[in-house]
Amino acid sequence: MLRPILFSITSIFVLTLAASAATAPPQLAGCDIFPADNVWNVRVDGLPVDANSAAYIETIGAQTHFHPDFGSGTWEGGPIGIPYVDVAETQPLVAINFTAYGDESDPGPYPVPTDAPIEGGAQSNGDRHVLVVDRDNCVLYELYRAFPQPDGSWNADSAARYDLSSHILRPDGWTSADAAGLPILPGLVRYDEVTAGEIRHAIRFTAPQTRRAYVWPARHFASSLTGEQYPPMGQRFRLRGDFNVSGFAPEIQVILVAMQRYGIILADNGSPWYLSGVPDERWDNDMLRQLRQVQGSDFEAVDVSSLMLSPDSGQVRSEEPMQIFLPFTLREAGGTIPAN
Repeated sequence: MLRPILFSITSIFVLTLAASAATAPPQLAGCDIFPADNVWNVRVDGLPVDANSAAYIETIGAQTHFHPDFGSGTWEGGPIGIPYVDVAETQPLVAINFTAYGDESDPGPYPVPTDAPIEGGAQSNGDRHVLVVDRDNCVLYELYRAFPQPDGSWNADSAARYDLSSHILRPDGWTSADAAGLPILPGLVRYDEVTAGEIRHAIRFTAPQTRRAYVWPARHFASSLTGEQYPPMGQRFRLRGDFNVSGFAPEIQVILVAMQRYGIILADNGSPWYLSGVPDERWDNDMLRQLRQVQGSDFEAVDVSSLMLSPDSGQVRSEEPMQIFLPFTLREAGGTIPAN
């Protein structure tokens, strides 16, 4: 006995799309902050725990509490966090005079305004990061130890340029404006994304002691320590899935859930478990202090090696799309298949 085929090609096609759809990437000033399938923007809550997880946590500080290194107001005369500015493509290009790592920096000129915000403020003696997004071309420029000059140029220890539509990493062994050779802006917590209810990227953090090594997608180390207990630059961690976020303010829950799903990435030497974000006068500093209830033992290191498509690319391996094979003859063609 023969029966008509009951499959609809339209419904099967929709099912295939739903199975392979990717989460939209984070955006800033109308630009995607790297594609959706970039390592910064993919979830790591289903990946295996790194074999050295316990040692890394203990070295950074299992009982050490997290610290939001961003907020409103000022600290020691400067904004709390790492600021950025977005500019139009008409922003004048200025020379960048390299004072330390010019051989590992992308040459200028860069579209950096003379009044671009500086991490820590104009009088800071710290890292003095300057971040600029060309919103018309979606290109990110980042400077380390940046000082404006009377002629409109900038002095900087190092600098890097990123095409935000690309997966290309820094040359192997090169620094950037960050010790790990990573971009800074993609890992910052921003007020607008928190109030929107979701952070869809990993978060940048620092640790006081790192290893003379780096793991993908990092490109550079900044340490002479070789012990296996020290985490390498680029190491990803995540908040454990069994951590109860329900007792925190809704905005803090957004940050905690992001750390469970997308994790945090070690990008620089600094204070233990310091989370990076953008200064914003709308932050409630008292609320942000709830993050201090979280400590190192609430985290685990993640092995992201299975995601790597190429060591020189931030693109992750795509999951195999769902394949649905139909019989040769379709209902739309008036065909039939044998009944079982």
